[in-house]
Amino acid sequence: MDAPETTYLETLSELYPTAEEAAAEIALLEGALALPRGTELFASDIHGEHNAFSHLVRNGSGAVRELVAAVFPDATADARAELAAAVCYPAEKAELVLEDAGEEALADLIEQLAAVARAAVERHLLVEVDAFVPEDFAVVIGELLAATPAKSPCARALIEGAVDSGAGIVVAEILGELTQHLTIDRLHLVGDVYDRGPAPHLIMDELLTHPSVDVQWGNHDILWMGAALGQPGSVANVVRICARYGNLSILEDAYGINLRPLASFAAEAYGDDPCVAFALKGNPGLSEAETRLTEKIQKAMAIIQFKVEAALIAENPSFDLDDRNLLHRINRERNTVIVDGVEYELTDTVFPTVDWDDPYRLTEGEEAVIEQLCAAFSGCERLQRHMDFLLTHGSLYKIVNGNLLLHACVPLAADGSLMEVTLFGKTYQGKSLYDMVDASVRAAYLATDEAERKRGLDMLWYLWLGPGSPLFAKSKMATFELYLIADKAARKEVKNPFYTLLDDDAVIDRIFEDFAMDPATSRIICGHVPVKVKDGEDPVKAAGRVLCIDGGFSAPYQKTTGLAGFTLVSNAEGLFLDANTPLSSRQAAIADNADIVAERRVIERYETPRSVEDTDEGAALRERVVELARLIEAYDSGLIAGAQ
Repeated sequence: MDAPETTYLETLSELYPTAEEAAAEIALLEGALALPRGTELFASDIHGEHNAFSHLVRNGSGAVRELVAAVFPDATADARAELAAAVCYPAEKAELVLEDAGEEALADLIEQLAAVARAAVERHLLVEVDAFVPEDFAVVIGELLAATPAKSPCARALIEGAVDSGAGIVVAEILGELTQHLTIDRLHLVGDVYDRGPAPHLIMDELLTHPSVDVQWGNHDILWMGAALGQPGSVANVVRICARYGNLSILEDAYGINLRPLASFAAEAYGDDPCVAFALKGNPGLSEAETRLTEKIQKAMAIIQFKVEAALIAENPSFDLDDRNLLHRINRERNTVIVDGVEYELTDTVFPTVDWDDPYRLTEGEEAVIEQLCAAFSGCERLQRHMDFLLTHGSLYKIVNGNLLLHACVPLAADGSLMEVTLFGKTYQGKSLYDMVDASVRAAYLATDEAERKRGLDMLWYLWLGPGSPLFAKSKMATFELYLIADKAARKEVKNPFYTLLDDDAVIDRIFEDFAMDPATSRIICGHVPVKVKDGEDPVKAAGRVLCIDGGFSAPYQKTTGLAGFTLVSNAEGLFLDANTPLSSRQAAIADNADIVAERRVIERYETPRSVEDTDEGAALRERVVELARLIEAYDSGLIAGAQ
């Protein structure tokens, strides 16, 4: 045995100081390897739709309904729906039952919840279960989970005792939440928690308490990460988008960001301006006065954005974004603008803060507004907590169980080769581009060198809109054109060739090989571009090797997609794609058992159920077994002295 291995085994012996302890751990690991493969849930582009997201996580994209049906196969559909809702919202349901039907009915509900929880526990080690049970109730819950038919009178008496003592609702809540946690073993969010919807902060609060989650950053998440660091281009875009969707309350109420200076500036600078090109998206439920002010704020931030972005473009020539500077291309006499060599009429001709001799210079008022906003974003404790979570639990991509998880695309050239992207004097493509960008994001947060940190900050903004960004995946971010040009030809954002070459086997093989994955068994799971199911578009590409799972969780996109989001479920039985319908409200889910009714599509069904042994986690556990076996040999041979 060489010195490095001896040193490693000596370190391992600190965790398992005797051969007996090492042997016990091997037995535990062998048991874990034989368990059914855990369930993974994949979702993307949640975009602030907290009610739908929360319900999805609680019911495991229908997994709770399936579990209830398996435990109570003879129950009516209504009874199973009632119980599934109680698993998803146990405290709320228990309170309703106690209020409407009394203590005996609550005891009946707890008995049913315990039966469902026992079925969920069967697929896990008890040590995993213990982590989800509060210490004060460990004995009570343990008895309920271990109850056999012979012990059912004892379990019933225990339940009635808990109800009599006033702890019934707490017990119901613990059992329901335990089942939720054990139903989904890993949650993968494939980008874009933020923007459009009204409550991304509530989603983040929920993620902070989730036991097992990872995030692949989306372009909207990256934008908020940049804004949280006070990056001016990111801040300007975040505020403008919140205004566009009538969601400024996210900034004011959820994050405590003071918008009064901005509102005062917008009201004064654009007081008589009808802001004809800046109508709000959707129906955010604002009053007439709130709507008018929000439109002015949206326009004020758009103009500020164009100006601060021009400075960023000048500071970073490698971004190659000069074509996004369009204010100086406006012809004030003709009220037109030149874009890509074509002259277009403007939809809005009122620009009170633009100095046409120096169109990208911020006025004193604009400069004060953006400085105040940047300081407010970087000083918001709750926002920093949420962004720290994205940093520590997130990455640009993830490879897990043969799946390459990424938000948008692997940028390709027109011929299907990996697109070369030159940034800061170096050229990257494929995995090297992803790795460089991931490192740049972390540098923006963690670098001590100011120049390195500045590059990272600017990269966060570039990732939002750069044509070489693997998170954006389009030819341009046509914000200016969207607001100020009616002709759709000018607004067109051409998708990266990745999206048109998905059925080319050689192209997909090349991507997998670049990421050191087996092309014969691997898949790409991505989001970003809504799949227009209502128009016949299929989320399953490349004969199932690529799955595009942006199905429109965001309410503004549901008319485009024809549904309310996709979720992908991978479990011991196979891989399944669920097409979901909108959830009317959280209250409807609690009171009326409303659900996100899924139409399930089989992507792959295994001939025999898979176990933990068949996963990446299983490979790591098997390696640990081998290491522990070597440790036992070292103890037996006397190479390492065990504890006495």
